[in-house]
Amino acid sequence: MASPYPHPDNERERFPVGWEDDDTPGLSVHALTQADMEAILASMPDEPDTERPLRLPSSRRQAYGTPGASAEAEYQRRRRVEHAAGTRTLALRLAAMALAGLGGLLVATVAGLPLPARLAVSLAAAGGAWWRLRFRPSPETRAWQRGAAGERHVARLLEPLVQQGWGVNHDLRVPGSKANIDHVVVGPPGIFAIDAKHYRGRLRLSGDGLLWHGRTFLLPTLSTVRWEADVLQARIGAPDVAVVPIVAVVGATVPFGQVTSMGVAVVPARRLPGLLRSLPPTLTPERAREVAAQIEQRLDAHTSR
Repeated sequence: MASPYPHPDNERERFPVGWEDDDTPGLSVHALTQADMEAILASMPDEPDTERPLRLPSSRRQAYGTPGASAEAEYQRRRRVEHAAGTRTLALRLAAMALAGLGGLLVATVAGLPLPARLAVSLAAAGGAWWRLRFRPSPETRAWQRGAAGERHVARLLEPLVQQGWGVNHDLRVPGSKANIDHVVVGPPGIFAIDAKHYRGRLRLSGDGLLWHGRTFLLPTLSTVRWEADVLQARIGAPDVAVVPIVAVVGATVPFGQVTSMGVAVVPARRLPGLLRSLPPTLTPERAREVAAQIEQRLDAHTSR
C-alpha cells in the first residue's frame, strides 16, 4: 500500500556519472577529499552559527535567481490540473453534502430531538461532508510546495554569505535535463552544489553506511546531487576546482548531527553556513569571483527562462 505522504524525491531519480577527485599535480588548488569533509563535519560543534564569514571583495550583495521558483511553479501547475479535475466533480460533491445533511436531519428526527437541535445536526452533517470532500491538492503535489518552502528557508540561511560577497545562486537549470540545482555557493573554500530537502521525522544511517528516510532509500537523492555537481563541474569549465555536493536537510533530524553517505555531505540546514565558513580556503578572491561569474553566464536561473 502506498504511503499517504509520497517521498518528494520520487520525481527525480537520476543517476550520476562516475565520481572522481581531480588532484592534478602542479596546481596550487586541491579538491577536498571525502576524508577531509568527514573530519571537518566531525569537528564542528552543534551550536548557533555566530562567526562572520570570510569576506570576498565584491560589489555584488544580491543572490542570483529566485529560491524555490521552479518547485513552486511545478506545485502551481499540478494544483491547477487537480483543481480543474475537481471542478468536474463539484455537482456530485454538492449532492453528497446535501444527502449528508438530510441524513443527519432524519437521524435527529428519529431520535426525537427538538427542531433547533435537528437543524444543528443536519448542518453539522452537511458541513462535515463538505470538509471531507473539499478540494485539496494531492500529497504528491503538496510535496512540491514543501520543497519550495525548504529552498526558501535554506536561501535565508545563506543570506549572510551573500552580504559578505560570496557568490550565491538559486534554482539553476541543469542544461539538457529537467533537473535543477537548488543552490550553488562559491566562496574561498570552493564551489558547492547544495540540494535542499524538506523532510519529516528523522533520517537514519544503516550499518552499511547507506542513508534512509523512513522506508525510503535515499540513493536516488544522493546520486542526483552528485550528478548535478558533476554536470556543474563540466559546464563551468574550471578543472582546478572540484564542485562539492551537499544535501541541506530542513525539518528532519540527521544522524550524528551530520553524515557523509555516497560521497555527499548531509547536514541540517541550520548548520550549513557554519560548515561552509569552517572549510579551508582553496580559492583566491579573484578566482572565486571568476568562477561565480562563469556560473551566472553558463547556467540559467528559473526566473530567466
